[in-house]
Amino acid sequence: MAGMTLSLPIDAEANTLLQRDPLALLIGMVLDQQIPLEKAFSSPYVLTQRLGHAPTAEEIAGYDPEALVEIFAKPPALHRFPKAMAARVQEVCRLLVQRYDGRAERIWTEASDGRDALKRIAELPGFGKQKAQIFLALLGKRFDLAAPGWREAAGAYGEAGAYRSVADITDADSLTRVREYKQRQKAAAKAKP
Repeated sequence: MAGMTLSLPIDAEANTLLQRDPLALLIGMVLDQQIPLEKAFSSPYVLTQRLGHAPTAEEIAGYDPEALVEIFAKPPALHRFPKAMAARVQEVCRLLVQRYDGRAERIWTEASDGRDALKRIAELPGFGKQKAQIFLALLGKRFDLAAPGWREAAGAYGEAGAYRSVADITDADSLTRVREYKQRQKAAAKAKP
């Protein structure tokens, strides 16, 4: 994918996979909940190693669900909830096959503008508004998404110079700043009556 500037603090080969494989990037975002983002975005590479190749959406969509859970659960598990997340990844891949001929990048490359891209992303299983905005910001900030108005559609996550999500991580310092932001958000939420 052109314009790639994502550089997460994970294995270099895992980063390379995220750069070249839109499905791997999308799977990383699917897994990015209730685990550290380093684990979420390195798990597509581990999945590729376990399968012996980078899977296609068609392959995952058609995989035997129990066998896919076994692959996700094999130590070290790809997620702390391997059964639920194997099912979620499979649901996403089935939608990709049904609507986008199995090509993850069509979700955003064929969007008419940022709002359309956000709508398409939010239709994915497990993607609420916030997660969809974060992924849209990731595509815009790190992958030069061409959809006009993507920053506005991504809301606060689209702001330049923000340190709110994976979209803003380029090195160890930016990772620290994103973690500090998230800690402040959690503390503020706990302080509310």
